[in-house]
Amino acid sequence: MRARDVLVVGSSLGGWIAAEMAVRDTAGIITDLVLIDAVGVRVEGEPMRDFFGLDARGIADHAWHDSARYYVDPATVPPEQFAARRAYMETMRILAGEPYMPDPKLLRRLGRVRVPALLLWGESDRIVTPAYGAAYAAAFGDARLQVVPEAGHLPHIEQSGATLALIDDHLRGRRRP
Repeated sequence: MRARDVLVVGSSLGGWIAAEMAVRDTAGIITDLVLIDAVGVRVEGEPMRDFFGLDARGIADHAWHDSARYYVDPATVPPEQFAARRAYMETMRILAGEPYMPDPKLLRRLGRVRVPALLLWGESDRIVTPAYGAAYAAAFGDARLQVVPEAGHLPHIEQSGATLALIDDHLRGRRRP
């Protein structure tokens, strides 16, 4: 049995992976793509924030619209959870490369993608700005950018209802009778 009519959704580093999957999908398995504040491309004039160089306060300030709500003081994190967070960051660093996470060829290869793509971007994302998202969207053959108000780098967490509504609208508009 072969997979077909596959929707791929990815956020941040997962968005980069989803974009790479779409570029490489020569069998036409992927039929829809949703990228949420995806990283992975180099956009002239819109550098990515060096995420790995930020401390906990810097991450909160750059990644969240409401940084006060999402900031966690590292001193209050239990040791086992702190160790898990460090391991997660190290894994991200290995997968993405340090410090800026770009694939220098990906932006131009996105034009090969022929499936509809929805790029969702938090208006307050200061890791990769909405202007970065606009350049990302413009590289696709069939994409549109939707900016999510009052959201940062993870709009599906900060504004989950609005984010899910945009994904639902995208899918409803793309489905064939």
